Amino acid sequence: MNGVVIVHKESGYTSRDVVNILNKIFKTKKIGHTGTLDPMASGVLVVCIGKYTKLVNRLTSYEKEYIATIKLGVKTDTLDSTGTILEKEEPKKYTEAEIREVLNTFLGKSLQEIPLYAAVKVHGKRLYEYARENIEITPPKREIEVKNINLLNYQKDEITFSCLVSKGTYIRSLIRDICKELHSLGTMSKLERIKQGNFTIEESFTLEQIKQGKYKLLNLEDLFSCPRYSLSDIEYQKVKNGNILEISNTSPELLFLYNKKVVAVYEKKDAIYKPYLVL
Repeated sequence: MNGVVIVHKESGYTSRDVVNILNKIFKTKKIGHTGTLDPMASGVLVVCIGKYTKLVNRLTSYEKEYIATIKLGVKTDTLDSTGTILEKEEPKKYTEAEIREVLNTFLGKSLQEIPLYAAVKVHGKRLYEYARENIEITPPKREIEVKNINLLNYQKDEITFSCLVSKGTYIRSLIRDICKELHSLGTMSKLERIKQGNFTIEESFTLEQIKQGKYKLLNLEDLFSCPRYSLSDIEYQKVKNGNILEISNTSPELLFLYNKKVVAVYEKKDAIYKPYLVL
């Protein structure tokens, strides 16, 4: 089985849980997801199956859009509501204009400190392992980009906002930094990924729907909007063997067809086309 399925992950499942369940449904171990969602988070989880696992890195790199809720007046060790409470205070009051002003300061590129409870490895050990063993370590920072951020709702002790961000952005860390600018304690109480690249929550499928066979398996034609090129018999034999092709074309990517069927996607490197995925 080869293709991509857009899963609507429910809160309470790890991304690995979803893959393990799909392993059994599709009867294959060759499955990979394209961007971890925290267990408490829900929403779009793009999953590659079979030969399409070669696309994992590409799909992981797509920008992602979230709707997140901040619970004011509380601070936890994990930066979300599943963690141990470290501090509490009476929630501060703000105007919507004040919140929007702070949110807008996060637009653009910046260095973000990765949360201590994360799977990122430092010196061969995952950050959450250091945290659980109470070993002090300085978390690494990575460059992120917030491309869009908007206040959706504010009432009492909760702020809900949407954001469009680059690969590798931790919304828990973003919320931590927002609360610092608000001079308030706060933690993430809800998170939903509503979009990854062009994949939306509206076109995703729950695990129950997938178990019932009620899902759509995406193929190369769904994933790539690049021009198509019909292969000759000789060219097709080269593509089957994963060979490069010299083709006079300016497109950075090409979908290759043989007998009107898509058989591969190639990318241009210098003056030649190299295989990206061959079915």
